[in-house]
Formats: sequence, structure tokens, C-alpha cells
Amino acid sequence: MTPPPTILMTANDFWDWVHRPENRDRNFELVRGKVVEVSRPGEVHGVVCLNAGFILSSFIRQRRKGYACANDTGIMWESDPDTVEGPDLFFYDKNRTFADLNPKWTEEIPTLAIEVLSPNDRMTKVNRRIGRFIKRGVSLVWLVDPEEQTVTVYRSDGSPVVLERDDELTGGDVLPDFRCPVADFFFMPEEANQKPASGAP
Repeated sequence: MTPPPTILMTANDFWDWVHRPENRDRNFELVRGKVVEVSRPGEVHGVVCLNAGFILSSFIRQRRKGYACANDTGIMWESDPDTVEGPDLFFYDKNRTFADLNPKWTEEIPTLAIEVLSPNDRMTKVNRRIGRFIKRGVSLVWLVDPEEQTVTVYRSDGSPVVLERDDELTGGDVLPDFRCPVADFFFMPEEANQKPASGAP
């Protein structure tokens, strides 16, 4: 396996490098010009990300405004040296046409970023990453913890707020028309089918 290059790369160089055939099954980010390989997430992470994507997609289709990106889509956060990182999902509170979407990295700062914790994530590193998102202009970050089944809400103007599975998540004044149960991030049909009907003993 070829190790990541040690020379500083631009975002364009990084795009070409990660799309080489030998790198197609590996995951990388570019941090201030340096290529960093990241681990591939597991099944729990994938299910929670898909649930989060469904939540965002339903919200967008209902209000007919905004668009979201998934699958760690790259955002160019800094230049000279370049940084390309991607939250698990992110949302823009504005409309664009499909033809206007960037086929490569985007430089648009999202309204909302969603990160899903993996078992090997260290909270100090995660908090630094979220802090960078907030500092660079993301208005709202949701950190979803599959193990604890919680969502922690980060904003630029307040301390983090932890919501439990039975709580309701809202978009606050950033997305005042958004609300959903925290439990929806951890939805599994089999568990839903086992719940007693309303009014059952």
C-alpha cells in the first residue's frame, strides 16, 4: 500500500491524487496541504448517516428549499495551504439547480454540519474539528453519538447542549422550521415494529 505523499498539495493536486486507481478504496482528507488517511466507518455509522440523510432530505422536500450533501463530501475550508475536509453530512439553507453543483470540492460554507461519532473517534479531536467548523462560519453543528444515542448541538453563540433519545431536536433560530425526535437518527424498522400500539397495556 502506497503511503500518502509528504509534499504539500493544493486542492486540485489532491483531487487528482485521490482519484488515482490505487487510491479509489481509501479515504483521505487534506489538512493544510498534508494528506491524511482516515478510517472507513462501520455498519452502525452507516445506518445513522443514512437516517440523518433521510431526515434532511424529508425536511428539504417538505419546505422546497435548501440542499444537502452526504458521504463526506469535500469542502475547501482554507487555501494556501489548502484544507479539504468533509463532515458526514451538511446542509445549505438556499436553493441551487443541479447544473450549478460543483463536480469537485465546494468552497461554500454550509449552514449546518452533521458529524456521526465512530468508535475510534477521540473527543478532543472531534471537538477541535467542530470548533474549526464553527470558526469558519458554520452556524449549527450536530454531533450524533450512536453509542449513547444522543445529539449534541453546537452553536457559535453558546455552550453545547446534549439531547437524549426521547428529546426533540430543533433548528433553533438558524432553522426555525426544523424539528424531529432525536430517536429518528437511530431508527430501525424491526424495533419500530415491536412497539405496542397506542393504548395497548
